[in-house]
Amino acid sequence: MSVLKVETIENCWIPMPDGKRLAARIWRPENCFERPVPGILEYIPYRKGDFTAVRDSGLHPWFAARGYACVRVDLRGSGDSDGVLTDEYLEQELADGETVIHWIADQPWCDGNVGMIGISWGGFNGLQIATRDVPQLKALITVSSTDDRYADDVHYMGGCLLSDNLSWASTMFAYNSCPPDPMVVGDQWKKMWIDRLGHSGLWLHTWLSHQTRDDYWKHGSVCEDFFAIRCPVYTVSGWSDGYSNAVFRILEGLDVPRKGLIGSWGHRYPHIGEPGPAIGFLQKALLWWDCWLKGKKNKIMKEPMLRAWMQDGVDPEYDDEGRPGRWVSESSWPSLGIRDKVMLLNPGRLDPPGVKITGEGLSIQSPLSVGLFAGKWCSYSASTDLPTDQREEDGGALIFDSRPLDEPLEILGSPIAEIHLSSNRPDAMIAVRLSDIAFNGKVTRVTYGLLNLAHRESHEYPKALKPGHRYCIRVRLNEIGQIFRKGHRMRVAVSTSYWPLAWPSPQPVKLTIYSGKSRIILPVRKPRSEDRNLPSVAKPVSAETIKTKLLTPTQRKWTVTHDLANNEITVEITKDDGAFRLENNRLEVHKQVRERYIYNHNIYNSVRGEVRGIRTFRRKDWSVKTITRTVLTSNETHFFIRAELDAYEGDVRIFSRTWDERVLRNHV
Repeated sequence: MSVLKVETIENCWIPMPDGKRLAARIWRPENCFERPVPGILEYIPYRKGDFTAVRDSGLHPWFAARGYACVRVDLRGSGDSDGVLTDEYLEQELADGETVIHWIADQPWCDGNVGMIGISWGGFNGLQIATRDVPQLKALITVSSTDDRYADDVHYMGGCLLSDNLSWASTMFAYNSCPPDPMVVGDQWKKMWIDRLGHSGLWLHTWLSHQTRDDYWKHGSVCEDFFAIRCPVYTVSGWSDGYSNAVFRILEGLDVPRKGLIGSWGHRYPHIGEPGPAIGFLQKALLWWDCWLKGKKNKIMKEPMLRAWMQDGVDPEYDDEGRPGRWVSESSWPSLGIRDKVMLLNPGRLDPPGVKITGEGLSIQSPLSVGLFAGKWCSYSASTDLPTDQREEDGGALIFDSRPLDEPLEILGSPIAEIHLSSNRPDAMIAVRLSDIAFNGKVTRVTYGLLNLAHRESHEYPKALKPGHRYCIRVRLNEIGQIFRKGHRMRVAVSTSYWPLAWPSPQPVKLTIYSGKSRIILPVRKPRSEDRNLPSVAKPVSAETIKTKLLTPTQRKWTVTHDLANNEITVEITKDDGAFRLENNRLEVHKQVRERYIYNHNIYNSVRGEVRGIRTFRRKDWSVKTITRTVLTSNETHFFIRAELDAYEGDVRIFSRTWDERVLRNHV
C-alpha cells in the first residue's frame, strides 16, 4: 500500500466531563479530514513528552502513514494531563478512557472506529475498558498484560509477595513525583507539580494492605467476567516477560475473535524485543487493524490462534541478541495435541511412572541464598536481569534429575508439580524450578512456580498449615515453550525460599517432601510437520524516531556480594538510562534507579529491600529534580515501610515528605 504523509500535533487537550483536560499527542494522515480514518489509542502514565517520546515516535507514525490516526494520551495526573494519579486502574481512569474513545470517534478526521494498543499498563486498561461496552472500541492489541491482577501481576505470585511489588511501587513513586512541562501547560506547571507531590500517596502501603485476592484486586481483573469483552483481542507477550501466562488464559477464556503471539522477549514490544529474535510486529498489528477497523479481508484470521517461539536448549549465559528456537502454532487453545507426561520425584531422581521405590520423607530448609541468581520476576533489561547458572541455586534445594533423554522432548504450556509435603511451621512458601542440564553440566532455568502454602486452597481465604500434617499441594509453573535436547537431563528443584525474587516466610521453614507420590506433569507437544510450513515472520520495522543526543552514558549492573566478615549478602541493581536531550523540544532528561536487597546471617528478620530513584528535567532557564527512596523490612508479624520524597527547583528543595508505615502480615 502507498505510504501517506503524516502530520503531528504535539499536544492536544481532550476535555473530561468534570472540566479537567488530558494531554494527547496525535499522528494522523494529512488528508484525514477529506478521508476520515480509524483511530488507535495508547493510554498510559509514562509521559508522552519525554520518557516514552522516542519509543512512541517509532510506533505511532508508522501506523499513521498507513491510514490511521494514532492518539497517545497521558492518564489523568501524569505527564502534562490535569489532576493527580493515586493508583492503578481506578474507576476514574477507566471512565476517562471511555471519554477519550468517544472523543476520538467524534473527531472529523476519524471514521468512528477506534482500536486500543498498549504494553503493560496500556495493555491492562485496554482489556479493562473493553469490558465496559464502548461501541466505538472495535479491536484491541494487548501486550504484556494480565487478566488477573492478584494471581498473575507484579504484586503477588502464588500468594507470595514479589520484590517487584516494591520496585514497581518505587518506580511509580518516582513517576508520580515528576512535573508537567511548562512549555505545554504554561505557568500553572508548578501548582500542578506541588499538587501531585502532596497527594499522589504511597502506593506500596496500599498494595501491601491487600495481601489476599480481595475486591481490590478483583477490580480490573477481566478474568472475573471474560464474556464482558465483546471486541476482537490480539494478546502478545514473551517468555522472558512476567506476563506470558495471561496469553493462554485469555485465549481460553474469551469467546470473541482472538489471536495470541509469544516470542522470546522480555517486557518490550516485539519489534524491539530482547532477547531476540525481534520480529515485524508492526506489520502483524497492521493486518489486525485493517481487518477489524477497516473491514479489509486479509490473512490475519486465517492464521492459527496461537503462534509461539519454541525455545531451544541453551547455556544460561546465552547471547541476548537471539534465543535459538523455531516458531510453532496451535489452531486452538487448550490444544488437543498436547499430552501430559508424568515424572516422579524420587530421592535425587526424576523417574518415569512404574519405577518402584519406597516412599520416604526428604527434608529441606533452604538458605536465603536460593534466589540470588534468579533474575527479576519480569525482565526489562535482558543483558542483566535474566536467571544465570542454576548450580548457584541448587545447593540449597532438593534436586531431582532425570536420566539423559533418549530423544528430544518439547513442552508447551504450564508444568504442574503435585507435591506431598508437611511443614514445621504454620506459614511457609515453596518454590519449584524446572531446569535443563546441558552436556557440560551447566543448568538453565526453564520455568518456575511459587506457592504460599497458606494459599493452597484459596488466594482469597488463606489457611495456616498444621505443622506435621501431610498435604498434597499443586504448584502451577509458568507457561513455557521449550526443547530439551537429546542427551540433556531435566531437573526439578524444590526450595523453601526464593529471595529476593519473593519475600521470605515470617520464619525459616523446614518442609518434608514425600517421594513416591510427588510428581511433575509436563505438557508435551510433539513436533509437527505443519510447523515447518508456517509463514515466515517479517523483519522488524518502525518509523524514524525522534533525534536525541546522549549526554551521559547509560549503565546496567547486577552484582551479588558476600561480605564474609559480617556475613552480609547484597544484591545491587543499577539501571541508569543516562542523560539525553530530545532535539525536538530541547528537553534534557535523566532517569536512574538503584535497588538493593540485603540480608545478614541468614536471619529472616534481617531481609531488606531499598529502591532509590532520581528523575531530572532541564531546559534553558528551567531545571527540576526529584529523589525518591523506599525501604521495606519485616519481622514475623509486620511489614515496615519507610519512604522519602524530595523535589528540587534548581538548587532549592521545594518539597519534602517522609512516610513511616507498618502493615500486619496476613499469612504472607
